[in-house]
Amino acid sequence: MTASTEGLLRAERRLQAAQRAGDVAELSRLLDERLVAIGPDGARYSRSDDLDAYRAGTSVVTELVEEDLEVLVAGTTGVTLFLGTVSGIFNGQPSSARLRYTRTWTYDPSAGWRILAAHIAAVP
Repeated sequence: MTASTEGLLRAERRLQAAQRAGDVAELSRLLDERLVAIGPDGARYSRSDDLDAYRAGTSVVTELVEEDLEVLVAGTTGVTLFLGTVSGIFNGQPSSARLRYTRTWTYDPSAGWRILAAHIAAVP
């Protein structure tokens, strides 16, 4: 297995499917242990914060509609730029917003593509 644009696109699609399904096991495979994510509220979240929210049901994606997706790969580093509408329960509250996710991925031959950092911003 090698790092490739096609492989990163597949990983992004796996991530979106896992978010929709609340699949904690798949999310665990896709999120690097060192994950740092900045939410649309500006708060910093870790891998365990994200996984715990899915486990507890305080993060439930009911709809994820992709408008645009760009995929960039440079060696073993990748970036996905997602734009779309995400609806569901977040921090225990119903929410729907148009969001831009910028995800930085790292590739390891034994683990594949995993998200190392993410930034989420609300957009009009």
